[in-house]
Amino acid sequence: MNTRLESDSIGAMKVPCDAYYGIHSLRGKINFPITNKHLSKEMIVSLAEIKSAAAQANFKAGTLDEEKKNAIVMACNEIIEGKWHDQFIVDPIQGGAGTSTNMNANEVIANRAIEILGGTLGDYSIIHPNDHVNMAQSTNDVYPTSGKLTILKLLPLLLAELERLSMSLQNKAIEFDGIIKMGRTQLQDAVPIRLGQSFNAFNSVIKRDIKRIKAVEEDMRVLNIGGTAVGTAINVDPIYLDTIVSLLSKVTGEPLVQAEDLIDATQNLDGFVHVSGAIKTCAVNLSKMANDLRLLSSGPKTGVAEINLPPMQNGSSIMPGKVNPVIPEVVTQVAFNIIGNDMTVTMAAEAGQMELNAFEPILFYNLFEGITTLTGAIQTFIDHCISGITANKERCEDLLNQSVGTVTALCPYIGYKKAADLAKRSLKSGKRVKDLLVEEHILEQNELEKILNPEKMTEPVHSTMR
Repeated sequence: MNTRLESDSIGAMKVPCDAYYGIHSLRGKINFPITNKHLSKEMIVSLAEIKSAAAQANFKAGTLDEEKKNAIVMACNEIIEGKWHDQFIVDPIQGGAGTSTNMNANEVIANRAIEILGGTLGDYSIIHPNDHVNMAQSTNDVYPTSGKLTILKLLPLLLAELERLSMSLQNKAIEFDGIIKMGRTQLQDAVPIRLGQSFNAFNSVIKRDIKRIKAVEEDMRVLNIGGTAVGTAINVDPIYLDTIVSLLSKVTGEPLVQAEDLIDATQNLDGFVHVSGAIKTCAVNLSKMANDLRLLSSGPKTGVAEINLPPMQNGSSIMPGKVNPVIPEVVTQVAFNIIGNDMTVTMAAEAGQMELNAFEPILFYNLFEGITTLTGAIQTFIDHCISGITANKERCEDLLNQSVGTVTALCPYIGYKKAADLAKRSLKSGKRVKDLLVEEHILEQNELEKILNPEKMTEPVHSTMR
């Protein structure tokens, strides 16, 4: 393999002649064999967007000539379009607060720009990774900015799936609205509820998740770019400082703003904790829903079996005909992972010292994974579970009729103690509560029909006073 020799403050290393990365990237690859994964394509694009905007801002400031600016912007555009992503070789989890990732971007962009200008890869006298591509920047403002831009790319995909889920749940709520079933508290019979109301409640919590995630999306639009090392904007031309965010907005198509306090924005990662919290909350809600669906579909002959989940695959290698609720199961497993990721994000944000948090790489790795896996989980939840759910109306009616939960509606008429006694005797004798009431002449038939009407028990009675 033909190589070129590159050097840094540590020493010299051989780099493949045809590599667009350089010595800093290679050291990062060697030092951090952690996940054996590559940087996400969204973050690679985000880095290229930042470098393009920076080159344009430096040109406006008069600190970068037009030829270099054009070559850098062209190289960045190619990366934004999907080229050269294989040259980003550094593991996403790394020491150095993201410096290896930033330098990987600087080197790839510099070498491609050199090539565009007719030079030889590694000839940094033409365009230098630090002096030109990284001009007026630091890893400490580039890396967190790229993290925020990446989240702004990922959240719309998640929100689109949540909107689809909300619509699917709403459709099921309408479809099942006329089916009355026994509600349960602490897994015990409680009072009647419509199956459609249960699905409407699922939809309500998803709508809140959508609002929460849209709210945290706004936090990600506030950037520390321009603050360089610690937020004091050292080595930054005033024109660059004033134009970098507007140019970045133009490149990305996102309405971005510069943080009012660049020092605060450089060292504090509470915005990412806020995002992670919203993702975790959504995951918890989805897992609760998945658990409910598993219980409602349990059996099918010896469980609740009030609904049917669509059969997706054989459930056992030994038990013929067994079908498991694999989609709700995977949703819950994704939730477990996201809850763990949220703890990592929390600890990483807490662990920063002084003017910089060095633990953004693990924070981004877990946060990106959480958003991505939640998006995938919701997609399969809709397509392979929710949309195919059917109701066992007769089973719901049968369980409702067997239950003693309707005695709750009798309390205002016969008192709690007598109602409790009726429930106890119904369970012991196997007779329905309604039949015992008639036999013992406790209430008149017409009163019973009115009081123990299950459908009326599922709706609150509002005052006529408005």
